[in-house]
Amino acid sequence: MSSIAIPAGMPQYDDVPRYDVARVRADFPILDREINGHPLVYLDSANTSHKPRQVLDVLAEHYARHNANVSRSVHTLGTEATEAYEGARAKIAAFINAPSVDEVVFTKNSTEAINLVAYAFSNASLRPDADPRFRIGPGDEIVISEMEHHSNIVPWQLLAERTGATLRWFPLTEQGRLDESGLDDLVTERTKIVSLVHTSNILGTINATARITQRVREVGALLLLDCSQSVPHLPMDVVDYDADFIAFTGHKMCGPTGIGVLWGRAELLAAMPPVLGGGSMIETVTMARSTFAAPPARFEAGTPPIAEAVALGAAVDYLSGVGMRAIQWHEKELTAYALDALATVPGLRIFGPTVPVGRGGTISFALADVHPHDVGQVLDSLGVQVRVGHHCAKPVCTRFGVPATTRASFYLYTTTAEIDALVAGLEQVRKVFG
Repeated sequence: MSSIAIPAGMPQYDDVPRYDVARVRADFPILDREINGHPLVYLDSANTSHKPRQVLDVLAEHYARHNANVSRSVHTLGTEATEAYEGARAKIAAFINAPSVDEVVFTKNSTEAINLVAYAFSNASLRPDADPRFRIGPGDEIVISEMEHHSNIVPWQLLAERTGATLRWFPLTEQGRLDESGLDDLVTERTKIVSLVHTSNILGTINATARITQRVREVGALLLLDCSQSVPHLPMDVVDYDADFIAFTGHKMCGPTGIGVLWGRAELLAAMPPVLGGGSMIETVTMARSTFAAPPARFEAGTPPIAEAVALGAAVDYLSGVGMRAIQWHEKELTAYALDALATVPGLRIFGPTVPVGRGGTISFALADVHPHDVGQVLDSLGVQVRVGHHCAKPVCTRFGVPATTRASFYLYTTTAEIDALVAGLEQVRKVFG
């Protein structure tokens, strides 16, 4: 059973799936570390998650026993590597309920996945025979939000600059939620794509996208969801969310760095021109011209992150074994506990929703007049690892009038004792800085 103490007033359900947090923690070697003479308290999983032995072992085994390039050799090692690589793609497709395994494109991270779509628009706009859904120019509009990570802002700014399109965005409410009051005026027949974060990496807000999706369908635009902070933490069904593209990254979901995923509807991927050219993404090549392979190979030029993809498949196996609904509920209880605990710290201001409804286990805050960098250094001296800064979401900091925040983020291995250590550390910060 989980060791979570459910806060007073929060409903308790007998049918909620649970797991033994202590047993899960035993799978993560790094959690045995000490930092500055204190037990490691890792509250930075929104930045990157730790990796269980089951993933580390698969990564090492692949390099030790099956290392070869994929999709280009008939020898045994090449066949084994290709089967493992494509097997990982199948695991990920099942994990997000993709209708087809060929809808899963491997990238190096979420940023590359989003850029792939943005540059596909750009490339299509140079071709008169391109699918009109991907042709964009002056008079057309791109819609994002003020809540976005820089990886879902900068690619669209660059696309607008290249094509003459206009970038528009949803504002934020004071509670850290999307302001949808102007939805019909913001998403119009001029809109080509709406690209939104599903769960905010700084505010923890989980965006209810149904109303926006309906409007996107009404005007004939496309919808991309940045699910970097969602796929690791809750059950994801791409059919249910009715998006056209979803981006997420491996290192936030117990997988290695250097591997991410773009999921796209099969017919949209088939209509998209390639972004990178090179080996493995071609059908034929002559000195005069080239034709291109069908997706997903069309978007995976060159030697891909093979071992990383295989290890991401192992991470999917691990998360599925624990259970995504159980992980989701564990984090919901942790978040409720943390919001109550942080409310006891004098002078602490939370940015984003202050109730555990429609939010995930990422909490950003400011402590009186103490700079977040100072907060982070004192906490680190006590073994408590948090992230400080603008979290690659500077527009959010600007919206709330702060240069930076301190952020604590939770995952399947986080405990209430670690949240207690954070609160105790913040009391120490208050003593140090008066």
